[in-house]
Amino acid sequence: MKKLMAALVATTAMAAPALAADINEFRIGILGGENAQDRLNNNECLREYTEEELGVETKLFAPADYDGVIQGLLGGTIDMAWLGASGYAKTYLSDPEAVEPVLVKVNTDGGYGYFSIGFARKDSGITSLEDMKGKTFGFGDPNSTSGYLIPSIEIPAATGSTMESGDYFGEVKFTGGHEQTIVAVNNGDVDGGVTWADGLGDWEDGYQSGALRRAVDAGLVDMNDMVQIWKSKPIPEGPVVLRTALPADVKEKMTALMAGLAEKDRECFYGVAAGEARAFEPITHEAYEVIIEARKLKSN
Repeated sequence: MKKLMAALVATTAMAAPALAADINEFRIGILGGENAQDRLNNNECLREYTEEELGVETKLFAPADYDGVIQGLLGGTIDMAWLGASGYAKTYLSDPEAVEPVLVKVNTDGGYGYFSIGFARKDSGITSLEDMKGKTFGFGDPNSTSGYLIPSIEIPAATGSTMESGDYFGEVKFTGGHEQTIVAVNNGDVDGGVTWADGLGDWEDGYQSGALRRAVDAGLVDMNDMVQIWKSKPIPEGPVVLRTALPADVKEKMTALMAGLAEKDRECFYGVAAGEARAFEPITHEAYEVIIEARKLKSN
């Protein structure tokens, strides 16, 4: 009888869903492309709210590049992150069961698209891709959607050439991320580059949200010194993802926290969302199938 009871208890324990009480910490990954301390500062309020909501120690991780967050999610050392669409595609293609997309940043106009923006210094005389021929072009991170994947497809289609150094552009460089590209163009280290922006609002403000807005807010660049030279087709904003293996109630609580952040604390939301936006709202895997296919093509 004792053995039977023990077996029943064990079976019940295995069948019971995991709960927040079953985790002792929660880890949030923040994509690269911006000064690490700035990333940590912008997300500190989210860390505090998460710790309060889950009742466990919460840590922020700001790896040097996008792949640090992706590998953390795949390896189970990061529990939540706001990925770019290409970063999500890489994660999904590496392990379709690793993460679940739950939310997306929705812009002030109600859409969740953004753009890869090509830009140069105004005093360079460069005003278009044609003017960039033979000059130095800066990409961000190989796992960035707007900083690499989309422009590496659309720009060659527009110029009828490749992105290889010496073909159309004199030299193509990886700068390491969005902020690094903006600084490199501003300093004249590259003649032009690409970054991301929502395309809403005023150029002088770095638009309403995105890497240019972050750079303006940080005092890194005056957009009056810059000129837009190219703009991609609309790109789906990347998803907030949660590690699939997390307890169900943890996923529910974190989804609700992120979805309510814009209403709960507008200043915190601004920092987390990289500028002005409406809110984080529900999204599913289907929104990223086109980007996943594009990522597959680039790897072939």
